[in-house]
Amino acid sequence: MLLSLMIFAFLASLTVCGLCIRQTRNWGVDTVQAGPQKFHVRPTPRIAGLGLLTGMFAAAIVLRMSDGTLEAKTLVLLIVAGLPVFLAGFAEDCTRKVSPKWRLIAAFLSALVAAGLLGGVLTRYGLPVLDSLVANNKTFALLLTVFAIGGVCHAFNIIDGYNGVLGGSALFVAAALAYVAYKTGQQGVLVASVALMGSLLGFLVWNFPAGLLFAGDGGAYLVGFLLAEMSVLLVEGGRGAVSPWFPMLLMIYPVFETLFSIYRKKHLRKMSPGVPDGLHFHMLVYKRLVRWMVGSDDVAAKIRRNSLTAPYLWAVTLSAVLPALLFWQSERLLQGACLAFVLFYLWTYTRIVRFRVPRWWVLRKRG
Repeated sequence: MLLSLMIFAFLASLTVCGLCIRQTRNWGVDTVQAGPQKFHVRPTPRIAGLGLLTGMFAAAIVLRMSDGTLEAKTLVLLIVAGLPVFLAGFAEDCTRKVSPKWRLIAAFLSALVAAGLLGGVLTRYGLPVLDSLVANNKTFALLLTVFAIGGVCHAFNIIDGYNGVLGGSALFVAAALAYVAYKTGQQGVLVASVALMGSLLGFLVWNFPAGLLFAGDGGAYLVGFLLAEMSVLLVEGGRGAVSPWFPMLLMIYPVFETLFSIYRKKHLRKMSPGVPDGLHFHMLVYKRLVRWMVGSDDVAAKIRRNSLTAPYLWAVTLSAVLPALLFWQSERLLQGACLAFVLFYLWTYTRIVRFRVPRWWVLRKRG
């Protein structure tokens, strides 16, 4: 049944994403954008969130038809809760007039809706002092959960910069959530994770490596919300079997990228954290590691260079996902792995900035 679920989600996402590519020329939303965070070289639609959302709905229909009533209800409620943040992001994709503040507010609203519909409130963090506070104050627990989910939504939007980066990274995280959900018998999270995997694969057919379609803010915020909310449900539904540090390690790359970017902009560059710049980790990888075709004006070469950035970031994501899968039952080891990732990130970022990376990291043109 899980395979059928993934296939239907894949086909629905694939079809709608393909239609988006075909039709958006008439909608006026496939424009090349300028700015420090824009690296595509041809007009490209950025409304793949429609395909991702459709894939999730298709999975819910399959579940309902196969008598998976409870799982279908959970999936539908999860989708409904994600609509505010998706719609805010999609409106930005189409109009360019929805500020980051309002998108973040929409993410908070989605988290609140999920808390009401699904009971998605995190009551354990694996930190004694914080656990004591949330145990004694339900309002504080709700607010902290809402803040965390909103932060993850924004984090996944930040790493959406190159062909395949968001889709591939999210696919690895969703697969890890599905595995632990299966091990702990949490069918609702399992089917939602599998549905998201199918939807992401349908999107990736068009996004990687050709870059014919982007997730956009609607897609990135929706994916971030789904992964964050499924993580909350997994930890809470595990009755202590799943550490909150498991999803933390799974998503530490986009989360720490966001935190470090805020620190870098505010304290090192003396600028507003909300102002975009060209110094995110994935941008440095593109500029300083994938440079075998730097200087070429050929469109095909630029698209290929763009796509070659993704495997670097997939490796970064997997460096966190793999130990999370190995140690998902050990809170201390998960915490240690989180610390190790932070140190690895900072070391790697510094080496790239200073042009001191190992030579085998750098792609160069042959011949």
